[in-house]
Amino acid sequence: MTKISEQEFARICAGIYEDREIIRKHNPIGTPDEILLWMLLSCLVSYLNLSDLETPCFTGKPTAETYRDAILFILKDRKTQKFDAESYLKKLTE
Repeated sequence: MTKISEQEFARICAGIYEDREIIRKHNPIGTPDEILLWMLLSCLVSYLNLSDLETPCFTGKPTAETYRDAILFILKDRKTQKFDAESYLKKLTE
């Protein structure tokens, strides 16, 4: 199982935050928070090499909270050390 360090998670979040305007511009469906959290979730799925069985599936229209919960669920057993991922998600969506 591939794991992620706090430093790498912070780097990914910072990159998305830095490019947030372009990301939002090219993904006009959804709220700004949904778009950024969707992008982070997609990056984590790729970075952590998640299989189809490990990748969260959504019924209905996902919300920012749905994406936030999915990200935290994915990270639960895949962090190299304990860190507060929620604080990064909060900053990403400010």
